[in-house]
Amino acid sequence: MDLSVLLAFTAAALVISVVPGPDMMFVVANGIARGRRAGLVAALGMSTGLAVHTVAAALGLGTLLHAAPAVLDAVRIVGAAFLVYLAVTTLRSRTRIDDRPVDQATGHRSLRRTYLMAVLTNLANPKVILFFLAFFPQFLVADGGWPAWVQFLVLGAVFIAVGLTVDGTVGLAAGTLSALLLRRPSVQRWLDRISAAIFGALAVRLVADQTGH
Repeated sequence: MDLSVLLAFTAAALVISVVPGPDMMFVVANGIARGRRAGLVAALGMSTGLAVHTVAAALGLGTLLHAAPAVLDAVRIVGAAFLVYLAVTTLRSRTRIDDRPVDQATGHRSLRRTYLMAVLTNLANPKVILFFLAFFPQFLVADGGWPAWVQFLVLGAVFIAVGLTVDGTVGLAAGTLSALLLRRPSVQRWLDRISAAIFGALAVRLVADQTGH
């Protein structure tokens, strides 16, 4: 694969990654609600989901999904249910966290849950794999010496690296801002409401989105 193609793809991936989208909003919501580590873990979970989408697209599974709108609708509904669940649990978590030390509230179990939810939320958005199928082929080289599926995986790895860098930075920034705001009394309650509102908005967007049109 030509270096100029990789550089062009990297630049395009950077532009796409810095534009706020559902993944970034999910990372921001977790960073605000649970701090820097949760924001970074959410970014890692999103990247894991992207890795699965990349492999699926390289294997041609996206074509199958595109040919079966009912499957896309089902996946979208599952994703929306996850986001609604996150919105509700975020609002209800304030009382439980207030009764525990900070290190327990942000412990390994909570971070593991954040990671899994990020992965599932990303996987539940079928438009990601359809985006891959529409965007990546523009950078595939027919006579590049590498099979198309290998080129697809390489481009996917670059896209994930760029996305993780951007989302990770955003997650850390959101967590830092949250930590600064927490110095004021009762601010956490509003931060939780903001996070829940983001999760809820993402759920509405996922349900209302006409995937494949």
